[in-house]
Parts: sequence; C-alpha cells; structure tokens
Amino acid sequence: MANYILKRLLFMIPTLLGIMLVSFAIIQFVPGGPVERMIAELQGHGSDATARISGGSSSDMAAGAMSSQSTGQNSQYRGAQGLDPEFIAELEAMYGFDKPAHERFFQMVGNYLRFDLGESYYRDISVIDLVLEKMPVSISLGLWSTIIIYFISIPLGIKKAVKDGQGFDIWSSAMIFIGYAIPSFMFAILLIILFAGGRYWDIFPLRGIVSDNWQDMSTFRLVLDYFWHMTLPIIAMVISGFAGLTMLTKNSFLDEINKQYVLTARAKGLAEKRVLYGHIFRNAMLIVIAGFPSAFLAIFFTGSLLIEVIFSLDGLGLLGYESIINRDYPVVLGTLYVFALIGLVMTLIRDIVYVYVDPRIDFEARKV
Repeated sequence: MANYILKRLLFMIPTLLGIMLVSFAIIQFVPGGPVERMIAELQGHGSDATARISGGSSSDMAAGAMSSQSTGQNSQYRGAQGLDPEFIAELEAMYGFDKPAHERFFQMVGNYLRFDLGESYYRDISVIDLVLEKMPVSISLGLWSTIIIYFISIPLGIKKAVKDGQGFDIWSSAMIFIGYAIPSFMFAILLIILFAGGRYWDIFPLRGIVSDNWQDMSTFRLVLDYFWHMTLPIIAMVISGFAGLTMLTKNSFLDEINKQYVLTARAKGLAEKRVLYGHIFRNAMLIVIAGFPSAFLAIFFTGSLLIEVIFSLDGLGLLGYESIINRDYPVVLGTLYVFALIGLVMTLIRDIVYVYVDPRIDFEARKV
C-alpha cells in the first residue's frame, strides 16, 4: 500500500499541471479582464464589483490616468481611447500581462510549487492568506454537513433495504423525495422565516460563525456560540444532501442481499446482523465510498455557495464566485489549485478506506 500511495502522490503533479493549464488557457479568452475593468472605471463605467479595488492603488491609478490622457490614440482594449498607451502598458505590467502567456504560465507554476499563489488584484492580501482566512467557514459547513449526512444516510439506507416495501420504507421514501426535490437554499429561507426572526421565533443568529465578542468568551461558551451560529446553515445543507446518499445505500444493499454468498451465510445459521454487517456491509459500501470525494467537494465548495450568501458566511464558495465576477484571476486560479489539490487528496483517502473496508482489494497489483 505504501508504494501505491507514493505513486498516487507523484501522479498528482501532472494532474495538477493539466488542471492549471486548462484553467489558465480558458482565462486567456475570457473578456473583461482586470485591465479592461480598470479602464472602464477610469472612463466612468465601473461596476459595483470594481468598487472593491483598494482605495490607495485605485485613486493613484485614476489620478495618473487622467493626467496622462492623450487624444486620438488607439489601444487593443475597447474603451481605452483617450488614454496614453504608456499608461496602458503600465496597467498591463501591474497586472502581469506585459509578458507572453506561456511565460506567465510557467512563472505561475514555479510559484505554485512553492505554494506562492500570488496577490489578489483588488484586495491588499495574498491569495494564500485570503484562502486561509475564508477556510474555517467552508470547513465548518462542509465537514459537519458531510459527517451528519453520512451518519444519517447509511443507517437509514440500510434499514430501508431491510424493510424494503414495508411501511417504514414507504413513508421514509416520501420524506426523502421531498428533501431531494427542494434545494438547500429554499430550506435555508424557510429556517430563517421560522427560527431566525423572519416571522416567528428569533432563536438563531443570521451572520457569521461566532459572535462579535468571541474573544472574551471562555472555551466552553465559544463552542456553544459556534454551534449556535452553525445550526441553521448545517440543517439546511443536511436536509437537501442526505436524500441521494440514502437511496444509493439502500440500492447498494438491495443488490447484495439476494446474492448467493448471502443466501449461503443465512443457510449456515448466522444471525441476521452478522450477515448484514459482516458480509453484506463491506461489499455494499464500496459504491458509497467511491462517491465520497465528489460528495464532499460538492458540499464543501459548490453546495455551500448559496448557503454562505443567505446566512452571510464569508467562505471559499463566496470568495470563488466573487473572484470570477471581479476577474480577480490570481484568486480564481489560486482557489482552483487548492480545490484540485484537496480533491486529489480526498481521492487518495477514498482508496485507503477501500482497503480498510475490503482487505481483498489490492491497488498495488494493478497500475495507477
């Protein structure tokens, strides 16, 4: 197993390189980059997103632009008429677009190998510090939601498989279909209306993962305050997230229950629990484990975006979305690099759990 883990770690390098190459190439063709946005702001057409530019650099650049305007000179950027080409060149140099694309890519790769993800265009902070700043929110949402979903879905799916066609299976399926049909943000809005002062009870807060005075709290009070803030967002994500995994678990167990080795185990007089958890479980859980990395990443990043917006939680999902809107390319590529790295690590963890659940699996006997 150690050799397999080493091979997979080495295989991550070309995989990450391919992901970053494709992402970097796509960005080169996206219209409305940072230079265009700065020009639009200087020409009086800036958007709310551009207003996020830090005050010092934006005002200095604006003053320099207005003082260096010239007439009738063309530029490759739409809306740049009337601006000095030298000033446009300064803008390109400031954002790193004064070099050829291939040179910028290899420079980025070299920096990423040192885990230097660059600086945000519009925030006075490095990308790695920005990611670390937002990480606790996304970890809180993703980790707790995933744990709770798995602890609910697997036992529920097993019981539904055992009680297939009976009353418990029917009424629980109705609840599951409701959870599957209604998106998480709709549940979030309903929870706010009911329990966060929307119309009925004002029990839970609506902003942040801790209160403003958390520095003054004892450890016990801080833990209680943390879960007090996280209750509604996690419930909203769990309600809409457990349905698919429950049905996957049920169907996986149903596929195994009627196989010959199960009938043989029962014929030998083994207790039903021994048959269920000693024989069926390891085979039925393989497909559930296979979907863990994608499920975790979907909850960790994609699924939490609207929840972060609704509950005013400043996490990685919201950061990635705002970075794309603002064309903050260092943050876009940096967060994508972190997401891809976490995804590859989760895939490796999945394979290790495979071996733990079913020792018959031998990854070293096949090629990576």
